[in-house]
Amino acid sequence: MSTQETINISVIDPISPAFEKVKTILLKPFDLGKWFVIGFCAWLAYLGKGGGGGGPNFGMGPHPGEELEPAKDFILQNLPWILPLAIFGVAAGIAIWLLITWLSSRGQFMFLHCVSQNKAEVKVPWARFRQHGNSLFLFRIVVGLLAFAAIGLPLIIIVLLIIALFSGHAPHAAPVLGLVVAGLATFVIAVGICLLYKFTKDFVVPIMFLRTTSCTAAWRELLTLLSSHKAQFVLYILFQIVIAITIGAIILAAILATCCCAACILAIPYVGTVLMLPVLIFKRAYSLCYLQQFGPEFDVFSSEVETVSAAR
Repeated sequence: MSTQETINISVIDPISPAFEKVKTILLKPFDLGKWFVIGFCAWLAYLGKGGGGGGPNFGMGPHPGEELEPAKDFILQNLPWILPLAIFGVAAGIAIWLLITWLSSRGQFMFLHCVSQNKAEVKVPWARFRQHGNSLFLFRIVVGLLAFAAIGLPLIIIVLLIIALFSGHAPHAAPVLGLVVAGLATFVIAVGICLLYKFTKDFVVPIMFLRTTSCTAAWRELLTLLSSHKAQFVLYILFQIVIAITIGAIILAAILATCCCAACILAIPYVGTVLMLPVLIFKRAYSLCYLQQFGPEFDVFSSEVETVSAAR
């Protein structure tokens, strides 16, 4: 580790080789079939990342308890069929979440294989990195459950405080102060969870790819690296925000220039991923080129990687 600390780690230097990877993979030569194959792997890797939803309506109206009373009566009167339907809905939602998480975990290694080896393959990385994907899947499930519990508690507190605020049964100062504290706690926890997922995707997955090891073992190796290069990884996260803003601005400009036609096309599953492939490959290649700066043992572009992986 002492040799690594003398290495100059830059967030700017990986930009050029990442762009070169994009050109080499997609344009030298241009092969539409290759785009669709790698696009399928990228689509799997990013499965479940989209989505959105509306927010609550806090308009003026009757007392919250009066509004909820008819709904409560309806639920109590129809509980024999509402309860089984709710249980089925929850079970189906959990099953879909598990399936999407499993597929995207396998897809991350498939997409990494395509980018690092400049190959448009589905069947080979699907089979080769089966254990890697399953280890990542289990790790993400555990983290997801812990994150749900960690976020759920302050959110429940926020809901209770909002009810107390609107009911008028408590002084306004206490709920407002509680909302601020619970909101800050939720924000801090959410940031921590986002960083955990970010480091897992950007660095733990490549380390697993290189070492053919479990997700927890790869995280232990990354933590050693993080402890020795804290400032460099902080700069990495900050620069990732700059990259995200830049990419978002370019996409927004394209959407506005096409009168939102580009947004409709990008929203189509898989097709939008294929069109966004240059951006996705750049983001994946950038993190790999950044990790590569820490030494040859972190070089996923080496031709030896495939040999080591195939020896499993």
